[in-house]
Amino acid sequence: MMKAATVVGILLILIGVAGFAMGGFSFREHKKDVDLGPVQVSHEEKHGFAIPPVLSGIALIGGIGLVVVGAKSKA
Repeated sequence: MMKAATVVGILLILIGVAGFAMGGFSFREHKKDVDLGPVQVSHEEKHGFAIPPVLSGIALIGGIGLVVVGAKSKA
């Protein structure tokens, strides 16, 4: 069974790699403006969240460190 440090390290590595690959994520939100019985007016908003490369690098380095620490403590 893997130690908690190893699992968290793997998750941080995945987050770091995804941050470098995608640069962030975006999502769409549907909002209803007017609802008058059968007549409905709505619009769609697009929101984005950028992941800075520095944060991705910190997550990647921290994840590698936790995996190494988890592997050494297992031995």
